[in-house]
Amino acid sequence: MSRRDAILEEMGLAPVWRLRNASVPTEDRETQILKMGWEELKRAVPACTACPLHATRAQSVFGVGDERAEWLLVGEAPGAEEDRLGEPFVGQAGKLLDNMLAALGLRRGENVYIANVLKCRPPGNRNPEPAEVAQCTPFLQRQIALIEPRLIVALGRFAAQTLLGTDATIASLRGRLHRYAGVPLVVTYHPAYLLRNLPDKAKAWSDLVFARRAMQDLQAGRAVPN
Repeated sequence: MSRRDAILEEMGLAPVWRLRNASVPTEDRETQILKMGWEELKRAVPACTACPLHATRAQSVFGVGDERAEWLLVGEAPGAEEDRLGEPFVGQAGKLLDNMLAALGLRRGENVYIANVLKCRPPGNRNPEPAEVAQCTPFLQRQIALIEPRLIVALGRFAAQTLLGTDATIASLRGRLHRYAGVPLVVTYHPAYLLRNLPDKAKAWSDLVFARRAMQDLQAGRAVPN
């Protein structure tokens, strides 16, 4: 016993517990994720058990598209069809998104990457819970860092609020250019919302035109407003 330990024992403060290998700190989960390459990330997502959603998913939904895309579209979470097929934005919402892309002269997988904030489906398509978003966000952060997009389009309230760190409404965030980690970001409605609220399709089209103009400025090397 060392002299220090003997003194602590004399004072009634023993036993003294030591951390094993305390001189070699262990990286936390988020730090590990933010260092991963594509292949590590693609293995980590389906293996993730950090929140209860892993127990109810059919499969995780990583994301799809050009891994060096200029356009990054971020949605909320997988739905039933996405959970079944393992790809984001399929079904009716996916068809609408593909039509929105086509109107911009874009196609899924060609200079476009599509991902969600959550990689697993919330049961019954309920809203994501804060703890689920917190556990899954590092995966999205790493995807963004690896893709290095020129422009991010946040589809829906949860994507916008997560990326911008705000609780503001879609209405207040639309129509102006935001930034996520220095990357210009445009906010618009989620395609699933538009299927239920057809009059807002015109607003979504306006948002996409705004996004296309911002991308043209970026591609031409023109400054875009903050």
